Amino acid sequence: MDDVNRQATLDIKQIPDKELAGVIEFADFQKIDLRVAKIVKAERVQNSEKLIRLELVLGNEQRQIVAGIGKNYEPEKLIGREIIIVANLAPRKLMGLESSGMLLAAHSERGPVLVMPENEVASGTKVS
Repeated sequence: MDDVNRQATLDIKQIPDKELAGVIEFADFQKIDLRVAKIVKAERVQNSEKLIRLELVLGNEQRQIVAGIGKNYEPEKLIGREIIIVANLAPRKLMGLESSGMLLAAHSERGPVLVMPENEVASGTKVS
C-alpha cells in the first residue's frame, strides 16, 4: 500500500462513529443526481453576507442556485468554473430567490471549499 492510500485509510479510521450517522442504502444514493455544471453568472444576494446567486449551464438547461459561499468566494472569480451539483433536489426559496439544486462543498475551518472537477468536463455530465 502506498503512502497516500495508507494515510487515507488512517484518516477514515479516525472519523468518529457519531459523524457517520445517517448511513443510507446504495439504492438511496442512486436517487441523487450529481452533475457537472458551469457557472455563467454570479452575484451577491442583496442584504446577505453569505448568499451568492449562481446562474449555471447544466447540459442544454440553464438554472439558478443560491449558495452560502459568499464569505469565501468573490462572485466574479466564480464565472467560468465548473462545479458539482445535486441536480434533482426539490427547488427551495432562499431570501425570495428560487434555488434549483445544491452545489457540493467541503467544510473546512476557513469555510466552504467548492468541489470541482480536476479537468474540464462537459456541463451536464453525470457524476458517480
